Amino acid sequence: MEILSDILTSLRVRGSVYFCSQIESPWTKEFKNKTTASFHLIKRGACWVTIGDRVEQLGAGDLIFLGPGIDHMLSSEPPMSQALLYENTTLLLCGDCSFQHDVLSPLSNIFEQVTIVREEEIEKHTWLKSTFNQLSSEYMSQSPGNEIIVNKLTEVVLVELIRINFGRQEEHSFFHALRDKRITKALERIHSSFEQPWTIETLAENVGMSRAAFAKRFSSLVGQTVFSYLSNLRIQKSKEMIANTSLFIDDIALSVGYESERAFTKTFNKYVGMTPKQFRTQKKKN
Repeated sequence: MEILSDILTSLRVRGSVYFCSQIESPWTKEFKNKTTASFHLIKRGACWVTIGDRVEQLGAGDLIFLGPGIDHMLSSEPPMSQALLYENTTLLLCGDCSFQHDVLSPLSNIFEQVTIVREEEIEKHTWLKSTFNQLSSEYMSQSPGNEIIVNKLTEVVLVELIRINFGRQEEHSFFHALRDKRITKALERIHSSFEQPWTIETLAENVGMSRAAFAKRFSSLVGQTVFSYLSNLRIQKSKEMIANTSLFIDDIALSVGYESERAFTKTFNKYVGMTPKQFRTQKKKN
């Protein structure tokens, strides 16, 4: 199993576009009290973005991603300027996006609160640039059925942006884990057969390492012990089943590798802060 794909799937990325239009300077757009993350792509022209005391200039082809609750302002002029500096037309593409925040994943915090992807970086991903072009064309066409196409294209774009941002963060320990052949092999075993009764010994044997060396290397690169990582993954898979199926809790417990509902409930409560039954009730209310 391709590990990164499995993790990205668990994040359940959702996205939509709510604005794509040409605007003449001078102009200003404020974004406040947003509960979802935001992204803005400068298709043509230029603008300034103000986030608190931080000010950045964005040019054609640049994209900015902002986390939930980050108030910001886009403008054709730099802040505090009294004169119109740019007389141009800006083509702006704006959208919302969200991730499943309660995901027990090493990538759940992969994005910084403010992330800028410059045109030069997007240019390296030819299909991503063409997808942006198709996305804006679909939105502006207002053709029948275009809403679902726009939303799906947005989700694909966001997943690719996560991958780009992940690739940037070479200091992120999980990045190094995926570059280590033996630890990657162990992660593949865990993700493809998380219900199996894995132990440090059996995994170490699978990848040709001693128990002590494997346990130390896994914890160092992944940022969690083998037991914690496996438990996180099992609980995440069980959460998806509890929320999306009508299976009995004891059947779910067995399917994710627990010998009894009692043991499963104890671990679930430790990681989620409630019992599986309470979690199912909460999801039904939502």
